Amino acid sequence: MFGANALWGLMAPVVKIVLAGGVVTSLMMTNFRILGAAVLFWVASAFMRKEHVPPMDLLRLAGAAMLGIVFNQGCYVAGVGLTSPGEASIVTTTMPLWVMVLAALILKEPITMKKAGGIALGAAGALILVLSGRSVSAAGGNPMLGDLLVLTAQLSYALYLTFYRNFIRRYSVVTLMKWMFTFAAIAILPFSIKEYASTAWHALSWAEIAGAAYVVVGSTFLAYILVMIGQKNLRPTLVGMYNYVQPIVASLVGVCLGLDRFTPAKILAVALIFSGVWLVTISRAARSEN
Repeated sequence: MFGANALWGLMAPVVKIVLAGGVVTSLMMTNFRILGAAVLFWVASAFMRKEHVPPMDLLRLAGAAMLGIVFNQGCYVAGVGLTSPGEASIVTTTMPLWVMVLAALILKEPITMKKAGGIALGAAGALILVLSGRSVSAAGGNPMLGDLLVLTAQLSYALYLTFYRNFIRRYSVVTLMKWMFTFAAIAILPFSIKEYASTAWHALSWAEIAGAAYVVVGSTFLAYILVMIGQKNLRPTLVGMYNYVQPIVASLVGVCLGLDRFTPAKILAVALIFSGVWLVTISRAARSEN
């Protein structure tokens, strides 16, 4: 889960760079992720043991694809294109809260004091990191709509984590992902055919091509392999807690590029985030796993 969220933490600034070129739209960026990952998972499945998936389970995987990929990725990429990466990161800090509430309602996972306190600590640390870096974030054309779309992405993924927590244990990661991304590609392709035809592919710079390649291979193909392994072995609330790793990664990238620096407040923020993850990990619900 840490590795997956580290890869996702790099995605917001990379997506912003690609979209800023004006050639690739947010819809096309989403298509790159979904179609590219579908191809990669089908190639990977050729080297794996074949698994039979009955029609009813395929239908369930289609629903998982809508929540965990289409609405999650589509709304997130579109939202980042309309708002600033900083504000998008702030909205993503709400996801563990939604997961905790939904897990309590759907899976009857208890809300313990340690779990609630851990989420509060993690959210406080993430907000400190994000707010301290907002001055270098480029604003989008419609921040309010962008923030709402990013929020929709978080709610959609929280629903996916809770609804499909037990189902995904039936199959291997590659089998699950190849079908989910296939259904997602089928759902989104009809809306993007015109954009494929009208995109000025020759105008893409090498930086934009490299950014799109990272989004497909790194923050989609590799990240989803890692997150599925984590999702199979951890409760939804703890899975959601690792979402707070993303602003840490964004801050570290800023420091490495000379765009940011570590301050006592940021050191405190990192300590709060890891303390929050630790509290949720040792909570009664987490200990009762397996």
